[in-house]
Amino acid sequence: MNSLVPDEVIDMLHRQKYHLVGNHSAVKRCRWLYNSIVQDRSCYKQKFYGIKSHQCLQMTPSVFHCTLSCVFCWRAQSGDHNIRWDETLLPQWDDPEDIIEGCIREQKRILTGYKATPNADQTKRLEATTPRHAAISLAGEPTLYPHLDELIKGFHKRGFTTFLVSNGTVPDTLSSLNEEPTQLYISLSAFDKKTFSSVCRPHAPDAWNKLNETLELLPSFKCPTVIRFTLARHVNMKHPERYAQLAMKADPTYLEPKAYMHVGFSRLRLDGTNMPTHKEIREFAAQLANETSYKVLDESPDSRVVLLSRLEKAIKLA
Repeated sequence: MNSLVPDEVIDMLHRQKYHLVGNHSAVKRCRWLYNSIVQDRSCYKQKFYGIKSHQCLQMTPSVFHCTLSCVFCWRAQSGDHNIRWDETLLPQWDDPEDIIEGCIREQKRILTGYKATPNADQTKRLEATTPRHAAISLAGEPTLYPHLDELIKGFHKRGFTTFLVSNGTVPDTLSSLNEEPTQLYISLSAFDKKTFSSVCRPHAPDAWNKLNETLELLPSFKCPTVIRFTLARHVNMKHPERYAQLAMKADPTYLEPKAYMHVGFSRLRLDGTNMPTHKEIREFAAQLANETSYKVLDESPDSRVVLLSRLEKAIKLA
């Protein structure tokens, strides 16, 4: 395991039910995996894009390392519970094939308990043991992983679709991808540099400029692209017109305003009053629509997220 990270961090992640893979990767069961198998309820990714929740593997190739320390992030950050490590000091990187095989193995381990779970749909459980989608997100910044191209290619070779979720501060990695993800998400959680500094708390002074580089790079991608706005009440949920202006540089396929959720380690930094209602997210989405040529296509009240696009309907990816 990663010798750059204190044992207390690893213990903390285990308590949070992260399944660690190699030196720096991890898998964690999404609650929608459980909801799909036990309650027949699916997440917004299935509703919007056709991704089956019970066959989705939520992973990261960079669980301990990020370029930002966003106040709303659910991941463990240096300083949480007074445990510190240098997130900018990067590890010896594992082989992408080892990461993929390790993640699939841990996903199967996660699913073993469902054999005896009351009301579990056993057909779905069996299907879930063969995941078909990789959400390369979860925690940390995946574009720090230098073999991201091979990681995406390895998932695709196994018949997976992939969503890559990035904070956009490492544009060089994105620009050098030969294998594009099935869909690319860029998080935009501040409407100006001052707000970015206080809300996203970058580790490098040029992070805001790098994010803007990424926004300008996005039109060059052939895959569908998404600008995700994670919005926290009294924190960054204001000035939709300025968010719209930034997002339009990227000319994305979709806009996704989504509520901050009061979960994980974010509870050390924010409280429940910072979590917007779905009604507030809908209102923010309507304001974004007024500022752009995008229109509301769909919404998921359970996840407090709204989908906007210039398309008449979203592209179903699976």
